[in-house]
Amino acid sequence: MMIFCFSCRSAPIAAPPDAGGVNEEVFPVTFAEIPPAGTDLPVSIFNEIWTYVINGSENALKSNLPISDVVYFGAEVDRYGHLAEVPKRSKLANFTGKVHMSVACFSAGLIHFIIEPGSKARSTLIQQIIKAARDYDGLNIDFENVPAQDGENFLSFLSEVSVKLGREKIFSVCVPARTRSVGAYNYSKIASISNRVFVMAYDEHWSTSAPGPVASMKWCRNVAAYALQSIGSEKLVMGIPFYGRAWGNTSTSRALVNATTERIKKEHGVQNVQRVNGIPTFTYDVLVKVTVFYEDEYSIATRVDMYRKQGVTSIGFWRLGQEAMAVWSALNLERHVAVK
Repeated sequence: MMIFCFSCRSAPIAAPPDAGGVNEEVFPVTFAEIPPAGTDLPVSIFNEIWTYVINGSENALKSNLPISDVVYFGAEVDRYGHLAEVPKRSKLANFTGKVHMSVACFSAGLIHFIIEPGSKARSTLIQQIIKAARDYDGLNIDFENVPAQDGENFLSFLSEVSVKLGREKIFSVCVPARTRSVGAYNYSKIASISNRVFVMAYDEHWSTSAPGPVASMKWCRNVAAYALQSIGSEKLVMGIPFYGRAWGNTSTSRALVNATTERIKKEHGVQNVQRVNGIPTFTYDVLVKVTVFYEDEYSIATRVDMYRKQGVTSIGFWRLGQEAMAVWSALNLERHVAVK
């Protein structure tokens, strides 16, 4: 079995989530208003609830949480194209659900190198991945920033991994949020190779963008609509962020030419210039306005309720330990529902 995920990572890359431009008006938008704080949260029931667990943060995984699948994050492709930092499956021995080994790579140049058909690097890496996945229920590939020109090579790499992994294990792949086919991540083709596709519906706004939601309701609904259309509900896992972001209206870290340095000294009334081992230095204060967008149990409950009403049957979170714990009261697994 196979599963595909788009755009999952511990520190989301500072880049637009859709290089082709997300058109928010592609699909009609309707969703419930976020309930006011203090009110009961709507409970959404899913067939599968996935979550990423970071190697070293296993204590965040509690036995009473409604989680069906854990993606164990830590294994990565090193600078030489070899698999490194594989976490030990035994550290999650008390979890009764399925555990998937994540393999991550975020460098476009390295990805181009390791997925080249017929190369020794590709063959060696696949052998290492298959061997490391033996102790796991599934394998999750999280290759981000795959160059557009390498789209076919990426698909052939995934196909080769799938065949060698075998049908006994679940194969998943992460993909970035899209509302149309663009670049190397063809939802339909990836779904045809895998058991699940994990759509990373977050980083609508990123570290170097203008301030805004990591995943607005309108944008998420459009991404889910396209994913359902291209992947189908059986293989789709809609990724949801637990994290938020902060932006300052002033950035002070930069290189300075002499003229700019002198202007700063004048504008801020700098009088005390000291020398450290002969190098001039000074300090000054600036007022920074910080804008924060974040997720709480109400925003997440509203988003998952919206997804469920759209026909999404499986969701996944980046990542466990970042959430408001109250969010779990708004979630349940189908198997936990009493038969009437």
